[in-house]
Amino acid sequence: MAIRKAKARNAVSPARIRGDEARHLMNTYRRPPVVFTYGRGCRLYDSEGREYLDFLGGIAVNALGHAHPRLVRAIRREAGRAIHLSNLFHNPYQGPLARKLAKWSGLDRVFFTNSGTEAIDGALKLARAYASAKRANGANPTTRILGLENSFHGRTFGALSITHAAKYREPFAPLVPGVKFVRFNDVADLEAKFDHTVCALVVETIQGEGGIFPVSKDFWQRARNLATEHDAAIIADEIQCGLGRTGRYFAYQQFSAPPDIVTVAKPLAGGLPLGAIMANEKFASTFTPGMHGTTFGGGPLVCATALEFLTVVEEQKLLTNIRERGAELRAGLEKLAARFDFIREIRGEGLIIGVDLTVDGAPYVEQALRRGLVINCTHDHILRLLPPFIIRRRDVAEFLEKFEMVLARTKKPAAHPVPATPKKSLHPQPPVQSIALAATR
Repeated sequence: MAIRKAKARNAVSPARIRGDEARHLMNTYRRPPVVFTYGRGCRLYDSEGREYLDFLGGIAVNALGHAHPRLVRAIRREAGRAIHLSNLFHNPYQGPLARKLAKWSGLDRVFFTNSGTEAIDGALKLARAYASAKRANGANPTTRILGLENSFHGRTFGALSITHAAKYREPFAPLVPGVKFVRFNDVADLEAKFDHTVCALVVETIQGEGGIFPVSKDFWQRARNLATEHDAAIIADEIQCGLGRTGRYFAYQQFSAPPDIVTVAKPLAGGLPLGAIMANEKFASTFTPGMHGTTFGGGPLVCATALEFLTVVEEQKLLTNIRERGAELRAGLEKLAARFDFIREIRGEGLIIGVDLTVDGAPYVEQALRRGLVINCTHDHILRLLPPFIIRRRDVAEFLEKFEMVLARTKKPAAHPVPATPKKSLHPQPPVQSIALAATR
């Protein structure tokens, strides 16, 4: 068997676990039968003691891998002090964490949330509040919000309203009114839809659930100019691609012009639930006491852990590692693409990479799991890789060796109906039919 054995950590019955879930959990996920019980570094172990190389990282959450010793120490220390303190009072870690996020992002102020979807909702509220304040001073109404086609922003009503895929939106309609979608990277469509009635444009700098599609520099710059012209906000959703994932602190830092508001979550507290809204002073100053709040967001335990995460990234120079390992991974995948003609394109940068197939990707995900690799598939045909920032050269080599075996030994499925994106295209377009699997925020 390709999967190495390791000593199981408990005597739990996988059948009992799956039975309890089938009987008592709401039917919202399609899960394979494996039950993971613990992890160490870039490795996961299941209830049978089998070892897996984790190149999904909890969907970009476990950026320092599993059970990182510095995060474990921070959690243990703070759990013995104060797990929760009301936001009616100061705690020791919100201020320092906000200061470091402001330094990383180049923005001014921070609001802490429990999740990415709450951060998106808060960002929309902030943009609307800014527009409302202008209206109170005699300006014309500016309440419309622009999203992008192929986008995914979360599961709350506000986040769903700017998420493009019909499968997520339609069961819950009607959603928040005043939203229109712009074709991805289409400057002409952006110009046609961006006018004085728009209060915000929401952009995933790299569309993650959509299939690892980066926003082009031309599109970003034109959006920035239009937002400035109409006194509207650019909201950058960096929940999946931010906080180091690309080898920069934030993916938008490749552009010369910054956004006004940024949302983050996933890796921020190393696996604990924490998100954040960051904004420049112009927009942040719109929030005043009582306008927005949270019970759990920004508690001492999660903020202390997040501060430790950011410090580890800095001290261990992980941005360099992300760039170097990402380049090795990309080069290896390009070689495989030259060998396997059903690989349409390799996209992404750093450690956020999509392997776009001309065939159904699910059998390859299943075969990978059987061979001790954890990856996933989005849009039915795009294999998504989000390994931890701490991967080493030998982890990349191991992944490429096993992944080649997966590609070679999986029975080739039927061709996928989505029109092919030309290889080496400058600004690849997402598929017209947007179908993602188990997207979460």
